[in-house]
This record gives sequence, structure tokens and C-alpha cells, in this order.
Amino acid sequence: MIKTILAICTFFVFSATIYSQNIDIELLREINVNRNKSLDPTFRFVSSTVTPICIASPVLVYAVGIAQKDSSLKYKGIYIGETILVSVFFSTALKYSIKRERPFTTYSFIDKATMVESPSFPSGHTSDAFATATSLSIAFPKWYVIAPSFLWASAVGYSRLDLGVHYPSDVLAGAIIGAGSAYFSYKLNKWLLKKRNK
Repeated sequence: MIKTILAICTFFVFSATIYSQNIDIELLREINVNRNKSLDPTFRFVSSTVTPICIASPVLVYAVGIAQKDSSLKYKGIYIGETILVSVFFSTALKYSIKRERPFTTYSFIDKATMVESPSFPSGHTSDAFATATSLSIAFPKWYVIAPSFLWASAVGYSRLDLGVHYPSDVLAGAIIGAGSAYFSYKLNKWLLKKRNK
């Protein structure tokens, strides 16, 4: 009886894995193969903005805090920087633990439109972008910060699909890791502050 249940569970897990992989590649094919190639430079530019924005965001917030002698702003700058570091750590650790091949390596019909070297899962660009967007939104909960932040982060995620360098599941995982890193850092800082005040 137990062997039968295990066999059925194994079958369903295996089937779900294959099915989800099929959805993954079919969605990527739809986005990448049928894309407007004249937009490739735009999406390469969107992808290239991740590192400068991720570095500039905490540095600028912290610098304004120093200039205005505002300890709250300095704390927010540190929080944003911590979030990005946490996101980079987790996404890099997963990349080199899982070592998923890029879609263009596995599927010849996927057109790679930018240079990449690291493994595929998760999308580091997406995790960094969502870490930045989420931490900025938590630090400055105003619509004029939240809307452009998440619009930019979503554009980064889409750009990785359009350029053929990630599966949709890579991008989804990156977004979850990035947003999760911001929430984790926020809760950790809140707990540490509460502990210090006691």
C-alpha cells in the first residue's frame, strides 16, 4: 500500500515537473522568438541599469541623510543597501548550487540577444531590481516611489525574457528572492532595533 502511494506521488511530481517545464519554455518561446528585434537595444539598456541603480539608491539616500543630518534617512540608506546584499547573496548561492543551463544552451530556437556567463536560475538582474524596488517602497511608502520602482523592476524581469537569457521561472524566482530579501531585512532590522532599545 505504501509503495503504491509513493509510486503515485512520484508519478504526479514527475508529471508536474515536466508540465511546468513545458509551460516555462513555451512562454519563453512566445516572448523571445516573436519579439520585435528593433527593441533589443532598449531591453539591453533596461537590463544594464540594474547595477548602477542598485548602487546609487542606498548611496544617495545615505548621502542625503548625512547632508541633512537626518538619522532616519541614513538608516533607510543602510536598509536598502543591506537588502541588495542579502538578495545578491541568496541569488548567487542558488545560481551556483543549482547550475541550471541558460535556455539558449538547451533550446536552439531561443535567440540570445545579450552576453551572459553565469548559470540561469534565478535571475540575478531581476532579484536585484525587485530588492531595490521593494526596499525603496518600504522605506518611502508613497505612490510616486512605489509605482516607478516596480514598473522598472518588472521591465528588468521582462527584458531578461525578451533577450532570451532566462526562463520565466528564473525571473519569477528572482522577483520572489528580491522582494523577500527586502521584507526579511526590514523585519530583521526592526527586531534588532527593538532588542537594542530594551
